[in-house]
Amino acid sequence: MPTRLLVLAAAGLTVAGLAACDASSASAPSGDANNVRQVTVVGSGKVQGTPDTVIVNAAIESIAADATSALNQTNERMSAVIDAVVQQGVDRKDISTTAVSLQPQYGDNSVITGYQASNSIAVKIRKIDAASPTIAAIQTSGGNATRINSVNFSIEDDSQLVKDARSRAFNDAKDRAQQYAELSGMDLGKVISITEAGATVPPPQPMPRFDAMQAAVPLEPGQQTVGFSVTVVWELT
Repeated sequence: MPTRLLVLAAAGLTVAGLAACDASSASAPSGDANNVRQVTVVGSGKVQGTPDTVIVNAAIESIAADATSALNQTNERMSAVIDAVVQQGVDRKDISTTAVSLQPQYGDNSVITGYQASNSIAVKIRKIDAASPTIAAIQTSGGNATRINSVNFSIEDDSQLVKDARSRAFNDAKDRAQQYAELSGMDLGKVISITEAGATVPPPQPMPRFDAMQAAVPLEPGQQTVGFSVTVVWELT
């Protein structure tokens, strides 16, 4: 009988100990981070700049009865085009070959009737005023074999535009957050996080393809937009 009473007493102590642990855990205060009041807003900012660079994508295409003749004709005309572009003041480092191809031409019954050779280049023109004369020089030196595939405008250095757009996006987000803080009767505290969506620049709009041109091509650079979107989380106090 004394042994049985001793075992029951020990069990009673164990249950009491567990109950004490549960009570201690339940009374532990939660972290302050869970009670932080926040406001999350998205701000946007855009700035415009005038393009200062023109990219001309041009090609020479020749068709001949045999592959060698097609390649030779294309090479000769492209060499003349490159020399003409350089004479317009374009640095050779701003002229790059983008594609070279040689394809058989088929007639009836899949019989090869000749070969078409093509050589394409991209020309970066760093002065807007020089673009139209350069395009004319390309067409004149290449003749009827010339293909002007596209003319695109761009901004060579848009770093300052990006900074301005980013500042406008953040200030826009701050104004929105400040308004929400006032509406809720609170004050805007410190920034908790910033997430940037990145700069957005509309893709260049290529001009129509010209197989031959009779007069100078009128070019207008217009304006390009650099935009940012930013998500900012503020603490409300």
